Amino acid sequence: MVKLPKNIRAVIFDLDGTLIVSSHVWSDIDKKFLAKRGLEVPEDYFKRISCMNFSEGAEYTIERFGLEEDPEDIIAEWFGMARYEYEHNIRMKEGAAEYLRSLKARGIKLGLATASSPLLYEPVLKNNGVYDLFDAFASTEEVSRSKVHADVYVYTAGKLGTAVRDCAVFEDVLEGIESAKSAGFFTCACLDEYYSCDHPRMAEIADVNFTTYGGEHQ
Repeated sequence: MVKLPKNIRAVIFDLDGTLIVSSHVWSDIDKKFLAKRGLEVPEDYFKRISCMNFSEGAEYTIERFGLEEDPEDIIAEWFGMARYEYEHNIRMKEGAAEYLRSLKARGIKLGLATASSPLLYEPVLKNNGVYDLFDAFASTEEVSRSKVHADVYVYTAGKLGTAVRDCAVFEDVLEGIESAKSAGFFTCACLDEYYSCDHPRMAEIADVNFTTYGGEHQ
């Protein structure tokens, strides 16, 4: 079980790769999307867009590959491929639901800070029986910048009515850990298999590192 300092009054969770097993879905979408255009997925592409919302990701993709397409059309294509999976198939990471309930039972407020749209995060959280545990939800679509900056975490802390110094952030991407740490949050790095190349650096920066919610942590 991931232990937190006694001063922590609220915990802010990322969604994809942190609470739910979904990184493979987006990896498959990237492959199908680019293959349809006769392109292969560059090694760094998935990681680069993982912190972005749909609009940022579409603009980045258009610029990187020189696509003559509208961002809205790309977003609709991505969303269409993802929505069924979020509504029917994606499940929580091992021990995540139980951990959320244990925090809630201790009176700790729970927030979600994600790059995903409500049309994706609401059904997957409801299907897994944890939606009502959260006190606040925030998407990077609601702030001006991606998770390379701490805006969405600070915004979520505000929604929770809790000072940054009394909040923990759970993330599976290096950029999120870096920005949250720099903003003064207590940081917990979920070492998801899709970002293994970043694990050494995440382990250096984060206050706590873990692989499963019920297992050992450092």
